[in-house]
Amino acid sequence: MSLAGPFHRLAWSNLVAQSAEQLSIAAAPMVAVLALGAGAGETGFLTAAQTLPFLLLSFPAGVLADRLPRRGLMVSAELVRAAALLSLPVLAAFGWLSVPLLAIIGFVAATGTVAYSVAAPALVPALVPRASLAAANGRLELARSVAYAAGPALAGALVGWAGASPAFTLAAMLSGVAVVLLVGVPEPPRRAPAARHFGRELQEGAAFAWTHRFLRPIFLTAVFWNLSWFILQAAYVPYAVHVLGLSASAIGTSLAAYGVGMLVGALLAARLMRSLSIGMAIAMGPLVSVAAAAVMVATLWHPSPLLMGASFFLFGAGPILWTISQTTLRQTVTPDALLGRVSALFMTASAGARPIGAAIGGAVGAAAGPEAAILLAALGFMVQALVIIWSPVPRLARLPDRAERLTAA
Repeated sequence: MSLAGPFHRLAWSNLVAQSAEQLSIAAAPMVAVLALGAGAGETGFLTAAQTLPFLLLSFPAGVLADRLPRRGLMVSAELVRAAALLSLPVLAAFGWLSVPLLAIIGFVAATGTVAYSVAAPALVPALVPRASLAAANGRLELARSVAYAAGPALAGALVGWAGASPAFTLAAMLSGVAVVLLVGVPEPPRRAPAARHFGRELQEGAAFAWTHRFLRPIFLTAVFWNLSWFILQAAYVPYAVHVLGLSASAIGTSLAAYGVGMLVGALLAARLMRSLSIGMAIAMGPLVSVAAAAVMVATLWHPSPLLMGASFFLFGAGPILWTISQTTLRQTVTPDALLGRVSALFMTASAGARPIGAAIGGAVGAAAGPEAAILLAALGFMVQALVIIWSPVPRLARLPDRAERLTAA
């Protein structure tokens, strides 16, 4: 079934918004290490600040996404991010740039990212029929994969050749393009919800996901995966610079392998999902992540940019199938009135674990070296795989129909 024009505008907006995010996120630690002399502890702090809004603001943003027009919320979010990113070139021009200021501006920019990322998957079911959800989610993930592939490499090139200002200026311009594209997305009207207590709305969304026999293990797997991933991320740049001696351009290229893996995974996702059950498609990502972590650990004994690139490629290729399949299951089993809050809960799980993982990675890296943080991350990836394997999710043969959805909790 073909996807409608309004969805295509959303997909393009998602592509440039994700590109803005990846460009700025990749550029910030490179600027901190190469221009400001930051170490593992400071880059861990910076990464934690850039990701803290996902922990603090995802769920409140989900309530807003269920109360307000979702497209309008996304437009406002991108405008906030563009304004924050444009302040960085100004600071750099006056010589005022510092790690604390990078962290503060990263926090503000990520606030916009949170609202956009929560509202987007809640808007998709209003633009495409149920039968096309998997294809629509695959298209969005393909766009995200392109951003993950291009963003770090472009950030490395810009920071290495021209400094911080061009990277952050380009990211702000991309956010502006995302706003223009969103304006052309017609959101179907929704009945305004009755006025309710904010806390009760949060509790309702959390209770639905936590008591659902399929959603709860997916939530827990996402928590452990992201804790492990950001322990690794906090240690990676100092490890690559100080242990392997890589340049900004080489670091960007190795990180881009993650996006290339996502791109390959997204391109193959439709074929794989036709040959796998929905449950096994969901389980595939956590299992491939264990293999990716093992390859990264191997670089401790055999330092090699090729092995590091292979590890990031696997981290991108496997979990992309997880993202498409579990998002489709989540959109299928969740009532429309709860889509924003359930989407936000999973954003809290997946992205809210980032500052905690980054802080742990930074602390371990500062105390025992980045090698210890990489080993700790590998252990966490083993845990997340066990959580999903021991759940009923891998035995789910197909998407539930309406009757099954009503009794699945």
